[in-house]
Amino acid sequence: MVNTDVNAQGQRPRSSQLAFTEMTRPDLSPKDLPKPELHGGHRPVSGGLARAAVFGINDGLVSNVSLILGFAGSGVDSSIVRLAGLAGAIAGGISMAAGEWISVSAQNEMVEREVAVERRELARNAVAETAELAAMYEDHGIAPDTARAAAEDVMASPEVALRVHTREELGVDPHDLPSAFNAAAISLVCFLFGALLPVVPWFTGATGLAPAAISISIGVVAAAFVGAAIGRLAERSIAKSVARQVIIVLVACAVTYSIGELVGVNV
Repeated sequence: MVNTDVNAQGQRPRSSQLAFTEMTRPDLSPKDLPKPELHGGHRPVSGGLARAAVFGINDGLVSNVSLILGFAGSGVDSSIVRLAGLAGAIAGGISMAAGEWISVSAQNEMVEREVAVERRELARNAVAETAELAAMYEDHGIAPDTARAAAEDVMASPEVALRVHTREELGVDPHDLPSAFNAAAISLVCFLFGALLPVVPWFTGATGLAPAAISISIGVVAAAFVGAAIGRLAERSIAKSVARQVIIVLVACAVTYSIGELVGVNV
């Protein structure tokens, strides 16, 4: 029986070595092997569609409420403010979607290029790639012999080898790349949602400072919701996240309104 308390050098093995040792003990049947610990509470941290949605709403809200308040501060007619708000929402949404599509497409193309390079290397020099993978496993704390055996098992299947190498070296899964179209569509919809919210008061027929005040209020409430969502997803202080988003909106509105009031329409 293998002694997992200390190794040949009298040192206690690392946890990963203990796990592999237990799994390779000849005196244990499959039902006696330790069950893997499953972590079901992890959230995606690479961004993707959630990132596009959050940035879309936030950018639409901040940019358009600031634009509207700038025009309102200049004293123009409410019809001009409505037109500016709608134009800003549509132009910004198209720009946001196009930028997201280009960004994700370019990223996917770079990944695909690197995957093609890795595929050629695996075909040309399997021995060196096996040694490289074994070295990576050793860096993770796996014993050299076990790491070598695991690397050889992986290299037995070209597709598995390609997937493992790209995950280890590039940090991506070649079979799970984000969709540029989905990212662009989500950015467009979310930007329009955030950008059109502060335009609504200007279609109610309210006069004076009322539409501007309502736009600011809507912007603050929407920013608070965005901040709360970000804080909850990141498991950070919701209060700090809300305060940060609200301050950004208020500062942006104050700056653009002041510039509009100072410059006016006589430039």
